[in-house]
Amino acid sequence: MPNPSAEAIWNLNDAQLKALLDSGSLKPQSGGVRFYAPSFTYYKTKHYSSTTAEFPTISVTGNSCALNCKHCGGKVLETMHPALSAEQLWQTGLALKAKGAKGVLVSGGCLPDGSVPLEGFADALFRFKHELALTVFVHTAITSPQTAAALKKADVDAALIDVIGSDQTIKKVLNLNVTAQDYAQSLRALANADLNVVPHVIVGLNDGVLDGELQALQTINQTVKPSAVVIIAFMPLYGTQMQKTPPPRPLDIAKVAAAARLMFPKTPLALGCMRPKGKLRGQTDLLALKAGVDAVAFPSEEAVEYAQKMGCKTVFSSYCCAQMFLDLDGKGLNQSF
Repeated sequence: MPNPSAEAIWNLNDAQLKALLDSGSLKPQSGGVRFYAPSFTYYKTKHYSSTTAEFPTISVTGNSCALNCKHCGGKVLETMHPALSAEQLWQTGLALKAKGAKGVLVSGGCLPDGSVPLEGFADALFRFKHELALTVFVHTAITSPQTAAALKKADVDAALIDVIGSDQTIKKVLNLNVTAQDYAQSLRALANADLNVVPHVIVGLNDGVLDGELQALQTINQTVKPSAVVIIAFMPLYGTQMQKTPPPRPLDIAKVAAAARLMFPKTPLALGCMRPKGKLRGQTDLLALKAGVDAVAFPSEEAVEYAQKMGCKTVFSSYCCAQMFLDLDGKGLNQSF
C-alpha cells in the first residue's frame, strides 16, 4: 500500500500512525543519520562528548525580549553570549574564534513587532564569514525584505525561522499581534533575497496539542524551497508561564515529522534540539527516526543505538543541526559522512 499524503496523515488514528511508522516506508533522503550536538548545551553519552566552544550562540538583544512569550519568557536568551552592538558582536566573535569556534548561531529576543533586530549587525556578520572564516547561521523571526536583503549582503550561510501556522497560537502563546500570513511573508522575503532558508516547525506550542503544524508545513511548501526543514517541539521550561504545561506526545511529534518527510521527500529533515527531555526524548527520537528524519540534535542513546541497529551510517557533529544541508548533497551523503 502506498504511503498516504502528508495531509492524510492528520486523519490517521494512533494505531494507523504507528503501523505507518513501523512499516519502514519512511526513510531519510540521505540514506544515513547525522547526529548534532552543538556547544550551546553540554552533551555527553557513551557515543559522543560535545565541545564547549565550536558552535556557540549569540544574542543581539542580550536577555531582552519584548514579547515575554509564555513558553520561553526569555529563558533561552540567558544561555547565549550577549552582544548588544555591532562592535560588541565583532569583539565577541573574535573571542569565540580564539577559543575554537568554527561557527555561530546569531539570534536574539524580539521587538514588539515580532522581529529580531539583526539588520544593524550585517557588517559584523560579514566579517565573521570573511575574516574569521566562521559558519554563520542567523535565527530570525518576522522578517522584512530589508532585513532579508541585509542578511544576504552579510553572506550568512542560512536563515533559520520558526513558522507558526495558527493565529490562535501566535496570539495566545507568543503575545504577538501578527498572523500566520506574516510568517508566510517572512519566508517569502528570505526566499526572494536568495538566502538558504531552514524553517522550523514547533509541535505542541499551544498547550502541548497539535494546532497549526500542518498549516505551517503547507505554508513552507507553498512559499519557499527550503534548504532543510527542522521539527522541534514545545518543552516546559522552569520559570516560564508554561512550566507545568504537558509537552506534546511523542507520537504527535512523529506525526508532524512523517508529514514533513512526505511533503519534502528530497529535503534534509531534522529533529531539532528543542524537544521534551527525559523518557519522552528517547521515545520521540525513535519515532522520529521511523518517520524518516536525516538528523537528530542531542540524540538519546536509544536513538543512536537504533540507527546503528538498522544499519544506518551515523556520524556526530558539534555544529547546529541546520548544518545538515551543507553536510549532505543532492544525491545523499557526501564524503564527510
